[in-house]
Amino acid sequence: MKRYEDINYCQKCGYKLILEEDRESKIRPHCNQCGWVYYKNPIPAAACVILNEKNQILIIKRKFEPNPGEWALPSGYIEIDQTPEEAAVAEMFEETGLIGEVAEFIDYFTGSSPIYESIISFGFFMKVTDGSLHAGDDALEAKFVDFDALPEIAFPAHLHYIKSVKEKLNIK
Repeated sequence: MKRYEDINYCQKCGYKLILEEDRESKIRPHCNQCGWVYYKNPIPAAACVILNEKNQILIIKRKFEPNPGEWALPSGYIEIDQTPEEAAVAEMFEETGLIGEVAEFIDYFTGSSPIYESIISFGFFMKVTDGSLHAGDDALEAKFVDFDALPEIAFPAHLHYIKSVKEKLNIK
């Protein structure tokens, strides 16, 4: 994983950064001009597990990077002004046309991303309250499928949430 090779200039003052050991004995970019230290943190994301009355799970075919054309749970990166729960509700609507609310927190997952390197994802079991199912702006297709007919899923975090829900609901 790249750490800091692409970080060259201070985001605060524009001065050239240098790699130095910090007080935690970790090598990080430092600015000798203003004292700013760059910490590369994981990007937060939210994912939705949505079931219908037949206990089928909703999946979407992704339209954009990462992994366009592959199947996934409705999901997305959390905006700076959103809580993980708000992001889950927003992504559910944007990708599926369904309006809903968080019913339950499933779990979190840390891993890598082809775009942002490191992510922390929050999985939520969602309750549908309104709307009609269709592929939204970020999806090529949206459909409910039986758990035993799931296609290959693009992201390890989504597989983790699917497995957790199957275990909780005792679905084989």
